[in-house]
Amino acid sequence: MSKRVLVTGGAGFISSNFIRHLLDATEHEVVTLDALTYAGNLENLADVMSHERLSFVHGDIRDAGLVRELVGGVDVIVNAAAESHVEKSIKDGASEFVTTNVEGTQILLDAIRETPVERFILISSSEVYGTAERAPMDEEHPLNPRSPYAATKAGADRLAYSYWTTYELPIVIVRPFNNYGPRQHPEKVVPRFITQALDDEPLTIHGDGHASRDWLYVEDDAEAIEAIIAAPIENIAGEVLNVATGVDISVGDIARMVLEALGKPADLTLNVAERLGQVDRHIGSTEKTERLVGWTARTSFEQGLDRTVAWYRDNEAWWRAILAREARAVTP
Repeated sequence: MSKRVLVTGGAGFISSNFIRHLLDATEHEVVTLDALTYAGNLENLADVMSHERLSFVHGDIRDAGLVRELVGGVDVIVNAAAESHVEKSIKDGASEFVTTNVEGTQILLDAIRETPVERFILISSSEVYGTAERAPMDEEHPLNPRSPYAATKAGADRLAYSYWTTYELPIVIVRPFNNYGPRQHPEKVVPRFITQALDDEPLTIHGDGHASRDWLYVEDDAEAIEAIIAAPIENIAGEVLNVATGVDISVGDIARMVLEALGKPADLTLNVAERLGQVDRHIGSTEKTERLVGWTARTSFEQGLDRTVAWYRDNEAWWRAILAREARAVTP
C-alpha cells in the first residue's frame, strides 16, 4: 500500500540515499524538506529531482508554519534533518545543533499532536550510546553521549520518546550505526580516507587508530527504514531500534583497506591528536530489529567499501566541488 512520506533533511547523505531507495523500490510518494546547510547538497538528489513521486521543499524544520502545512498532507514522517558534524559541534559550539536537532524535532512533534500521522520515525544515532560498556550494545544500553552533537541527538531521541509516553503518538526511534557509502560528505572518515588516498595525501588517523565502529552500508540503512515504514505500527510504536551489522572494524584497519583497494603504499598515513570526546568502540546488537521488523544487514564491509571506493573514484567532480566550496568559505 503506497503512502505519502515526508523526509526531512532530504538532501543529506542518509536521507538522499533513502529517498532514492523509496522511489526505486516502493510506490510511496515522497515530500522532502531541506534547509540546504553545509550538510545538505542538492546534487545528492539531482538524478531524481524530476521524479513524478518526489516533491522538494526548500525550508527549515524550525519554521513551525511550514512544518504544520507539510505535516497536514502526509502519512509518515522520517525526521532525518540534523546538523551532524561532530568536530564542528566541538570547535564551533552547540547552538546550531541544539536548535536544529532538538528544537526542530520538537516543532515536528508538536505538529503531529495537532495533525496526527500514521507514524513518526526519528533518525537518532548510535552516538547517543557513547563508548560501549558492553558488547554488543543493545537498545537498553546507557546513553552517554561524548560530544555536543551526540548530546543533541540524545535530547531529540528522548524528547520523541516522551511524546509517545505522554501523548501516545506513534513514535519509532531508530539508532543507525556508522553509515558509509556513495554521496557521503568528505568530512566523514571513510570518504575522507578515500579522497585523501586518491590525492596521494596521507590518511589522517586520530590517535593510534584503535577506535572501532559498526559500519553500516547506507543502502542497508535505507532498506531498514523502509521495513520500519511497512511494519505494523502496533508492534513498534514507542520502540527504539538499532540499525547495525553486529561487526566492528577499527579506523586503522579501514585506512589499511582503503590503501589496499586503491593500490597505495601502506605507510601513506599520518597519526594526529586524538579527537576530543572520542568514542573507543561501537558495536550494535541486531536482535531486536530483526525480531520486530525482519531486517538484517545484507552488505559486508568489504563489499560496501569496494562500491564506495569505486563511486568516489568515478565521481571526482562531486567531492572536489564540496572541498573547493569549503576552502573558499574559510579563506579570509
